Amino acid sequence: MKRLLTFIFAICVSVVYSQGRIDGFYKGKNKGSIVLGLGFEDGIQYFSGGEVGKLDISRSVFYTNVFGAYGLAENLDVNLAIPYIISDDNANFQDISAFLKYRLISLNAANGRIEISTAAGFSTNLTNYELGGLNDIGQQATIIDLKAMIHYQLVSGWFATLQGGYAFKSDPTPNSLPATLKAGHAGRKWYYDLYYDFQHSFGGIDYRGTPPPQDFRAFGVDFQKIGGTLYKPFSSTMGVYVSVSYVFDGRNIFKGPGYGTGLVYNFGN
Repeated sequence: MKRLLTFIFAICVSVVYSQGRIDGFYKGKNKGSIVLGLGFEDGIQYFSGGEVGKLDISRSVFYTNVFGAYGLAENLDVNLAIPYIISDDNANFQDISAFLKYRLISLNAANGRIEISTAAGFSTNLTNYELGGLNDIGQQATIIDLKAMIHYQLVSGWFATLQGGYAFKSDPTPNSLPATLKAGHAGRKWYYDLYYDFQHSFGGIDYRGTPPPQDFRAFGVDFQKIGGTLYKPFSSTMGVYVSVSYVFDGRNIFKGPGYGTGLVYNFGN
């Protein structure tokens, strides 16, 4: 079990305006993972927000993502993610994100353990990528992301994780409230999960909601998304994953499915 849990699935993070994701597992001191992920998002309709509603606009997004995680101590992890995104003719590195995650409490429970953690993240754009159209790959916002998380895991490997927090974003991008509920099983031969992802932005403008030219950094981006991940370790150091997701509701975001795969390398086992 310890070998399997040396991976972290922040590579399943959404490309669109993503700022990274934490999970309920810890690496352990001086242990880490490097993940190379590839993915595709098929936007089939656009949730424009306001009175305009849905627009029959589509786009395709391809991405690669390099993710690293390392255990600074038994109860302290650091995560780093760098995505490269191709949205039609707009291609560039997006936003670098880093998280520190600390386990505050670990308690024995019936047939398992309950753990409470807190995390702080920082992200900012790596490049001066283009803004001003629906092929934007981000909002060039600098973000401080604060989260709290409760993780419950049975001895059998079944688990559930609930996390939520508040994201402070640089003007004019509105602040947001993200939350994720994830449940799954972490076994010796397989890992799999299902999750529900949510974000609500406080204020901001909508696409076609104000006279042009619009400042796309000021968009309020909401979404509701479901997804899942399947991971197969081949040894204590190597494994592969596949993931699927679907954005089914939101504001200033594309509706549609996403698909991902990648290679995981673990070290320090």
